[in-house]
Amino acid sequence: MQFQGLVFGIPKEIMPGERRVAGIPETVKKLTAGGAKVLVEKGAGVGSFFPDEEYVKAGAEIVDDVEKLFAEADIILKVKEPLFNSEKNKHEVDMMHEGQVLITFLHPAAPANHEMVKQLTAKGVTALTLDGIPRISRAQAMDALTSMSTVAGYKAVLMAANRLPKFMPMIGSAVGMIPPATVTVIGTGVAGLQAVATAKRLGAVVNAIDIRPDAVEHAKSLGAKPVETGVPAEIAIGEGGYAKALPEEWLIKEREAIKDTIIKSDVVVATALVPGRLAPVLITEEMVKAMKPGSAIVDVAIDQGGNCELTVGGEVIEKYGVSIDGTKNIPGMVPESSTTMFARNVLNYASHLVKDGKVVIDLDDEITASSLVCKDSELVHAGAREAMGLD
Repeated sequence: MQFQGLVFGIPKEIMPGERRVAGIPETVKKLTAGGAKVLVEKGAGVGSFFPDEEYVKAGAEIVDDVEKLFAEADIILKVKEPLFNSEKNKHEVDMMHEGQVLITFLHPAAPANHEMVKQLTAKGVTALTLDGIPRISRAQAMDALTSMSTVAGYKAVLMAANRLPKFMPMIGSAVGMIPPATVTVIGTGVAGLQAVATAKRLGAVVNAIDIRPDAVEHAKSLGAKPVETGVPAEIAIGEGGYAKALPEEWLIKEREAIKDTIIKSDVVVATALVPGRLAPVLITEEMVKAMKPGSAIVDVAIDQGGNCELTVGGEVIEKYGVSIDGTKNIPGMVPESSTTMFARNVLNYASHLVKDGKVVIDLDDEITASSLVCKDSELVHAGAREAMGLD
């Protein structure tokens, strides 16, 4: 059996507001059917409406002490990066051991995560980040970033709408017409397209900004008005059709090209990412200062540093009368749907890594190589190394 002899650990997520979990009874049942022992921390699934009893029926063992779970597991499945556990007065990394495999969203290039990544590396943990999985056809069923981006794009627009002091759609009344809100979506990949579609459903006028011509066309097909960035396709498009990190001179030109659109927007949903790199800063303080009071920015890209230079990770702040939302776990706000999608992605990824009861780190495999962060006390993730100034 594929997972014979392996122990999987699924701890409860400890990030404030995080209600997702990395495994659900459906996926646990498949792991145990494959010969694995699965340890689930007590109450891990409650936030996403999966009770302990359902995990037990699926063959899992419920564990009260998370330190026991970390100590016994060969493979840890998590949603978010390891954090300090205040109940145990100990960081989750300190509960881990050499040779243990960690599968989660690590966002290793983000400055806030550098120290944690260094600690994982020093500990000898084999860490794999789900945001590194390439968007290729054979990896689609493992692509948790795409799944979570779908949730984030949808929810981000609703979050902005809740803060906006005006209607999203055009409203007709006995005292005249109230014009619709203008929503600008930066980055029209999976999250951005979902944001465009949601904003259009709510009746807003929608602008779309992306340096990739194909991405702009997708947004246009959903009813968005494209905004010209002036960035040539040969500079904008990288491997696999993803956006490339722009040279500073082109980043400055892009900011100038989109400036007026940002300033005139009631809502900006920022989702622009560069795989394995820090997110580009596209919304400057100067732009925010010129926006209308009451406007709202939701920085979906915050896990990789954010697209707005004023965003504070994990907080909602107000600056110059504009609300800037740096919520770091937007998919966690739609816990049942996002957890189901995430857990299935993780199971498929684990199935890809495990051969005959052993985790195989094959660096000739594009999926594994792209998602590997550290192994044998060596930091190998190119984006993290670049962001830390190691290369």
